[in-house]
Amino acid sequence: MSFYLSSSLRRVGAAAAALLAPVVAFAQEAAPAAAEAVAATPVPDKGDTTWMLLSTILVLLMTVPGLALFYGGLVRAKNMLSVLMQVLMITAVVMIIWVTYGYSLAFTDGGSLNSFIGGFSKMFLAGVDTTTLAESFSKGVFIPEYVFVVFQMTFACITPALIVGAFAERIKFSAVMLFVILWVTFVYFPVAHMVWFWGGPSAYTAPTGLIFSFGAIDFAGGTVVHINAGIAGLVGAIMLGKRTGYKKEIMAPHSMTLTMVGASLLWVGWFGFNAGSNLEANAYAALAMINTFLATAAAIISWAVVETLVRGKASMLGAASGAVAGLVAVTPAAGFAGPMGAIVLGLAVSPVCYFFVDVVKNKFHYDDSLDVFGIHGVGGILGAIATGILVNPALGGAGIVDYSTADFAAGYAGTATQVWAQLKGVLVTVVWSGIGSFILFKVVDAIVGLRVSVEAEREGLDLSSHGEAAYHAS
Repeated sequence: MSFYLSSSLRRVGAAAAALLAPVVAFAQEAAPAAAEAVAATPVPDKGDTTWMLLSTILVLLMTVPGLALFYGGLVRAKNMLSVLMQVLMITAVVMIIWVTYGYSLAFTDGGSLNSFIGGFSKMFLAGVDTTTLAESFSKGVFIPEYVFVVFQMTFACITPALIVGAFAERIKFSAVMLFVILWVTFVYFPVAHMVWFWGGPSAYTAPTGLIFSFGAIDFAGGTVVHINAGIAGLVGAIMLGKRTGYKKEIMAPHSMTLTMVGASLLWVGWFGFNAGSNLEANAYAALAMINTFLATAAAIISWAVVETLVRGKASMLGAASGAVAGLVAVTPAAGFAGPMGAIVLGLAVSPVCYFFVDVVKNKFHYDDSLDVFGIHGVGGILGAIATGILVNPALGGAGIVDYSTADFAAGYAGTATQVWAQLKGVLVTVVWSGIGSFILFKVVDAIVGLRVSVEAEREGLDLSSHGEAAYHAS
């Protein structure tokens, strides 16, 4: 009986094996194909993703509370709250604009207008979800697109917030907000597109933005952020006119303590700004980080030395100004210059910015309240041009990756070639921001008016514009 069952089972097993043989063979053929398909699908590295999420938070820290406190401490006590409110509201409004149409205009193909601006294919973040990716600067290395969207969003927020320091203590709140909405749309998004839009390492031959096509390099926003904001600030300061009582009344910063806190938060947040712009957690991010340390330190020392030689004393205001000048100058060079080049850049930027803040501003009698042009505009221009020199591997720089080579080797086109490309990028940014900002200030003035009344200015914008005060007597 057991023999009969055993024979029957063997016959059934053989028949089943014969029937299943094609299925097994198909599965064996399909398994490698499925494995290849899985292998071909890029998987973002969790380390890169984590670093970019952290960098995004650090850039927000730069803005609120960093920039808000830095600017707030520099104005008079009666205008402290107004500056905090302007920076906070700009940040909130630009976030909504960015995901509505800003990201699309900055980082998509604009068709026939692609040299200057992107298109509307990703309005309202259409097509962006948890499965879409953004390529870094290494071929085949990706981060989630949401991470890239939110990281770039923080850049769009801080740039217009920088501008308000140029005409602080005298502009209407409604004028600030209307101007920012128009400015990011017609100035910031186009400049960001012109400087940073390209196909990525896997599509390096695809159409690019105008300034990128020049061969100009800007690691973290010397043109996009600092020159752009600095020029807009200068235009605004001139068009609004001087503060009531300027050069006749004392307008000293009301709290150098808060300015120091703000400057320190800016420095900390700037590591997300500069090192985060590498989009990966690797040696180039480390290079950007050490350069952000060293250029800033050198600029602080340099400003203090200049101030001691000129005025006999080194001030806290000067040290804080030097810190920001160093951070601004190293921004375009962060991932390109070598550490020693970053020190040279930091040492050089403070005397130049000091000259514009102390001499040029007084010579031409414009009231750039918190020296937005003198530090961000001038420091950004110096840094952008110097990047073309310091990127040279012979000077310790990282070189410029040539994506047309098989191994993506880094080289250098030569000082004249690279500096000329940098100069063209600076010139386009200055002209675009200068003319665009002038037109937009005129539009805002026609719609809501730019300046508060003399009475409101003397009372202080905290009470006249917001009905509250930053401080209350006990």
